[in-house]
Amino acid sequence: MSRVEELIAGLCPGGVQLVALRDVGDWYGGGTPSKSRPDYWTGGTIPWVSPKDMGQPIVTTAQDHITDAAIRESATKLVPAVSVAMVVRSSILDRVFPTALVTVPVALNQDMKAVVPHGDILPGYLAHVLRSRGNQILKAARKSGGSVASIETKDLLGFKIPIPPLEVQREIVRTLDAFTEVETELAAELEAELEARRRQYMHYRDDLFCRTSGQRLAMGDVGTFARGRRFTKADLVEAGIPSIHYGEIYTHYGVAADTAASQVRGDIEASLAFALPGDVVLAGVGETVEDVGKAVAWLGETPVAIHDDTFRFRSDLDPKFVSYFTQTAEFHSQKNQHVARAKVKRLSAGGIARIEIPIPPRAEQRRIVAALDSFDALVSDLSVGLPAELAARRKQYEYYRDKLLTFKELPA
Repeated sequence: MSRVEELIAGLCPGGVQLVALRDVGDWYGGGTPSKSRPDYWTGGTIPWVSPKDMGQPIVTTAQDHITDAAIRESATKLVPAVSVAMVVRSSILDRVFPTALVTVPVALNQDMKAVVPHGDILPGYLAHVLRSRGNQILKAARKSGGSVASIETKDLLGFKIPIPPLEVQREIVRTLDAFTEVETELAAELEAELEARRRQYMHYRDDLFCRTSGQRLAMGDVGTFARGRRFTKADLVEAGIPSIHYGEIYTHYGVAADTAASQVRGDIEASLAFALPGDVVLAGVGETVEDVGKAVAWLGETPVAIHDDTFRFRSDLDPKFVSYFTQTAEFHSQKNQHVARAKVKRLSAGGIARIEIPIPPRAEQRRIVAALDSFDALVSDLSVGLPAELAARRKQYEYYRDKLLTFKELPA
């Protein structure tokens, strides 16, 4: 019997109480001080935590800082240490609800919330249990409809989590922190090796396209672009018309796909726009300049409905050749000249159409695709090599964590 099991048997043998998140602590919303006020940002010392700072389980600072004036005069509030912060809104689907323990006073981006737990709940325990329940919270509280993924506050605060006695929480935190440290060290080693291979792959890919024979022509001169049509989360169904949402191009698809990640209602078919087999679908918006323009070659047997924040490109070029080209430094260098840099970065069909692409003979296109397919599998395929080992380590940790945080519920 483990130490956690001993404590549970001694302190809460009948079960553990489930508590709604609204009752676990004091909640704070986020805000963004005006970018037009330099005195809110210049020389700031208060960490302003945004989704881009949420890549680690513990946040001790942020990439951006604001001044005391921003706290006093804007809607932004100071969140005291120690809190648990989470992303509750994102323009990219499936990038919601990463959770982190924040160990210093911070201000939050408008797409975030934080909770400072009451004295009977350890912040570390709350952070671990929220990460463990992340998928359940998303399922229960995600707002339906629209192209922006967000969490409904009332549903988030109504979600219940187990709160065992402090001694049990303390032992769980100690155990998971130790396990996390080992997992993090192993993951860091694998990530470093994988990153080295990715850099090698990127150099190889860029070099292949640089040495490609044939002239370079504007994409608009060798093919046609068409924008997708709007559909929302409310239109998604278990079985219907295959569809590609722009957010899925970042989170689900690789260079090419022959099956769709989602489907939409058949009764809205007349209002949809479609990509045909052999078309390339490009994302027209993104959170960063680097994201915009990511592409997937559609190789399915039937047309696929495409979202209104995507463009389909149709040409006589090998679709995977085109999709691989959109990953190159050459493509990004040209693309960056045409991206509208608002909060959500946008790329128009006219801008993409002006990007020049190499036009080698079809046989050379196929040779490049075959070479890149082999290399891409080594750095991207979760069933091969280092990515598989890294995924296995993470899955092992998540299984252990979730099992440790599963309790018998105390009868009402």
